[in-house]
Order: sequence, then structure tokens, then C-alpha cells
Amino acid sequence: MEKFFSVEEANRTLPLVKRIVEDLVRDHRAWEEKVREFELATVGSSPEHPDVIADLLQVEAQRLARDIEGYIAELSDLGVICKGMDTGLVNFRGQIDGRDVFYCWKLGEPSVQYWHEIDAG
Repeated sequence: MEKFFSVEEANRTLPLVKRIVEDLVRDHRAWEEKVREFELATVGSSPEHPDVIADLLQVEAQRLARDIEGYIAELSDLGVICKGMDTGLVNFRGQIDGRDVFYCWKLGEPSVQYWHEIDAG
């Protein structure tokens, strides 16, 4: 069963959500960088001549990907939906006048201040 938040409930979860989202955004940026470095490192490698640096970068990118999946799972366990790993955008399912909506929050905002229809975002 999906959790429905009031704006007040969503705002009360923000201290924890903010910490998780900060880690998520940080590690997502690091993962993107490791993937770029890995792609560059593999340009001159082959199965017969593997690149040790590329192997290390791949391991690090995979670790970061697992961490990112963990952060998304933590948010999901709270009833929060990750919408943007690069911006730290999350949605909280709620209701306004009997309609299902999403309350939105983005890293850096002081509180939940916006909402949109379920099919609008």
C-alpha cells in the first residue's frame, strides 16, 4: 500500500530525506565521473590486454551504483519517490481535494512548497 503524505508530514521527513538525497546526488555525480574515466581508460584495452586502471574504475563505478540503489531503496522505504538523481528531486504522494497528487521537493529548498498532478510530472 502506498503511503500518502500531508505537506506537514512530508516536511517532517525532510531532515532524513535531505541527508539521503545529499548522499545520492554526491554519489551519482561521482558515478558519472567514474563511468567517463572508465570509458576513456578502455579505449586502448582489449580482452587480451586489459587495462588495470579501467578494471579499478569499473569496480568503483559498480560500488557507487550499489550505493545509489541503496539510497533509492531507503527513500522508497520512507514512501518517497526519487525523480532526479542529478538534481535531488523527490516526490511525496499526497491528496488535494480528493485527488492524488505529488508534493515535490528539491535539494536546496527549505520545505515542500510545490505539487503537481500525478500524470503531470
